[in-house]
Amino acid sequence: MVLAQESAATGIGIYLPLVLLFALALAFAVFSVLLGPLVGPQRYNKAKQAAYECGIEPSPQPLVGAGRMPVAYYVTAMLFILFDIEMVFLFPYAVSADALGLWGVGAVTLFIATFFIADFYVWRRGGLDWN
Repeated sequence: MVLAQESAATGIGIYLPLVLLFALALAFAVFSVLLGPLVGPQRYNKAKQAAYECGIEPSPQPLVGAGRMPVAYYVTAMLFILFDIEMVFLFPYAVSADALGLWGVGAVTLFIATFFIADFYVWRRGGLDWN
């Protein structure tokens, strides 16, 4: 009976650091949002309201066709996200490959095969060309 109570108490106690971390993150977020208007700029003028991007002065009138980015940048960004997602899924497998055994090898092989099929599709469609 005593062992069951001790294991239940330690089971809950192992989550205490995680709960404290989430509480600290929430407190920091609320503190930052509430503190912003208090320490932020109080006197607004035209220069403070103007957009500033990489040293380029904004035009007083909007330019026709300005601000459009080539599609290649978006494709590159999407591919970067895909590689990030691949690493998010492969890193836990690499850490616990011994425990997952043959089932884990099959699951990761299927995942990598699917990923390479998608990469091959993007390559054949010209998504990796910068012409």
